[in-house]
Amino acid sequence: MTTVFVSHPQSKLAHYFGDRATAALQAIADVRFNPGETDLSSQELAALAQDCDVIISYRQTLGDEALFAALPRLKAFVRCAIDIRNIDVPAASRHGVLVTQASAGFIASVSEWIIGVMIDLSRHISASVALYQAGQPVVPVMGRELRGATLGVIGYGQISRYLCDVALALGMGIVVSDPHTPTGRQELVQTDLTQLLKEADYVVCLAAATEATENMMNAQAFAAMKPGAFFINASRGNLVDEDALLQALDAGILAGCALDVGRAPDQMPSARVALHPRVIATPHIGGLTLPAIEHQAMETVAQVAEIMQGRAPKGAVNAQQAHRWQQASGVPKLA
Repeated sequence: MTTVFVSHPQSKLAHYFGDRATAALQAIADVRFNPGETDLSSQELAALAQDCDVIISYRQTLGDEALFAALPRLKAFVRCAIDIRNIDVPAASRHGVLVTQASAGFIASVSEWIIGVMIDLSRHISASVALYQAGQPVVPVMGRELRGATLGVIGYGQISRYLCDVALALGMGIVVSDPHTPTGRQELVQTDLTQLLKEADYVVCLAAATEATENMMNAQAFAAMKPGAFFINASRGNLVDEDALLQALDAGILAGCALDVGRAPDQMPSARVALHPRVIATPHIGGLTLPAIEHQAMETVAQVAEIMQGRAPKGAVNAQQAHRWQQASGVPKLA
């Protein structure tokens, strides 16, 4: 029987894999779990997964050269998410290990988080609640409506498409900046980043984290924003120069900011940014809803089932180079 090791710390298993996926996985494989409450180093994981065929990876679990070299039986390293930056794919390929990723299950949940913080920032909800709970005087502040405002979306992927539909239903105008993906929609204005920053009342960062987008929101970008606009990051902390963000907040260029990601461990917002009085920070919960988690976890289980049947699953990123699962299943190596 195929042996699968799930690397999620015990405290993260229910939230980031779930009971339904665990039961489904146990029905098709011999399943072992990370016995502790912390992320495993490559050495620790190699010791625990020595005779395992598949590793299902938590987001902090490194799939590096040392791990693949230490596990000659390992056939697949299965990532229970889209982001595979924790995996050295070339190293996996050199050792013949298949790498897979899940598709986006959090399109609606992240979009709803964005709409929620846009309303929160616009109506001073969190700020008022904090004052009330601290027993301090609360002065009513004039709010803004989303209707009639301009939403600027950086990056036009699956979340952006869904978010734009919701924003249109709320009566917002929309400008999009993505040099690689045309929207193909007349109701959306596609422009360059500089023009988007100049026009948008709400700038939402949804670009992918790559070398090209590292610190794309820097001092120059924040200076180009419409005075009094809001900045929202639901992508990755790597895209934002935090010093520049804090300077823009202190200078009053930005009216406020909302972050679900940052440069702290596990993509959490950094404490120094989260403490700013005009920042709403949440602990990377945009995709933390049961439907979103179950989508990716159940897809991961389906990928394991496909691998057991000798088929490259949807989501495989190096099927041509990963020879171990092909040899074990008796299928010819892909050309």
